[in-house]
Amino acid sequence: MIIQPRTRGFICITTHPEGTAKNVHNQIEYIKSKNISAEGPKKVLVIGASTGFGLSSRITAAFGYNAATIGVFFEKPAAPRKPGTAGWYNTAAFEKEASEAGLYAKSINGDAFSDEIKQQTIDLIKKDLGQVDLVVYSLASPRRTHPKTGIAYSSVLKPIGEPFTNKTVDFHTASVTDITIEPIESQEDIDNTIAVMGGEDWKFWMEDLKAAGVLAEGVKTVAYSYIGPELTHRIYKDGTIGMAKNDLEKTVPAINELLADLNGVSYVSVNKALVTQSSSAIPVVPLYVSLLYKVMKDKGIHEGTIEQMQRLFEERLYTADGQVPLDENGRIRIDDLEMREDVQKEVDDLWKVVTSENINEISDIEGYRNEFFQLFGFNYDEIDYEAEADELVSVPSISN
Repeated sequence: MIIQPRTRGFICITTHPEGTAKNVHNQIEYIKSKNISAEGPKKVLVIGASTGFGLSSRITAAFGYNAATIGVFFEKPAAPRKPGTAGWYNTAAFEKEASEAGLYAKSINGDAFSDEIKQQTIDLIKKDLGQVDLVVYSLASPRRTHPKTGIAYSSVLKPIGEPFTNKTVDFHTASVTDITIEPIESQEDIDNTIAVMGGEDWKFWMEDLKAAGVLAEGVKTVAYSYIGPELTHRIYKDGTIGMAKNDLEKTVPAINELLADLNGVSYVSVNKALVTQSSSAIPVVPLYVSLLYKVMKDKGIHEGTIEQMQRLFEERLYTADGQVPLDENGRIRIDDLEMREDVQKEVDDLWKVVTSENINEISDIEGYRNEFFQLFGFNYDEIDYEAEADELVSVPSISN
């Protein structure tokens, strides 16, 4: 079928298999070009492995360190005349390239919050790998059904306290407007968001993996977070999402205690603001990212997910001297370039003057838009989007 981009709000509802494969291939080639020589992970589980930081983590482990990888995710397979999700096609492309490189790669598609998928993952590790030495937790979901109680929770993107008014942008039209977001109505909104996006499920995973004996001596686990600048704090760091991320960080001591007899350790990595399916849904953030991209590209320090993960692995998790640099709160900071004082000063100056009339000149809104569509396999010059594409792409390790 001929597949063209179709959008609904901040989501692209079509995906192109050749374009997503191009995205995966480009990331693989970047990692291979770095010629990583240090010792690193050899058997890796990535929970939330099909898009964004999770996908880039899997690529970095496999093609940077020749690691065997198992990926867990919840994606929609392709059907006749109905393209699969971007994460489905990403995984198909990853497994194909991993196989051609002689690397072990298998995947599990299902609700990663469920006990059933946890058990399937444990069974696969026991059967094929024995144990894993790195667990990456990179789930991004708006909903979670609690595996113990059966209660379904939905997260909300809201400020706490007063209404929040600031600028935002429709990145499709480059229209800059003011937006007011009403605050939470009750503590329940915070509790529900923590239940979905906090640290409980990460801890459940590590407890189950430990009890099953599939964690190796010296195992590491890392989960991903974001802080950002003051101008986004009301909707992010100090909002409902921020409360969930605080809960994620509070889980680290409990996981460290759990892993103590294995000499294992857990970390939260604070990553850079990027164009992702999740970030596109948060008001204010697309405008901030568009300005940030402009500043960081002008300074030659811009990074995407793959550059971020390459630095996380090589300069933080697996350093030559074995030391993991942490901030005063015990977190890994791979957002260090974003949060540089000179970068934030320039972004803040641009924020004060940006309008619909000048946004194309003083921001990288075009780069934001292009990167958004590339998440779904579009806007690659090498691909003829008028030509027929085979939508029926399967993930080799999964029976559709």
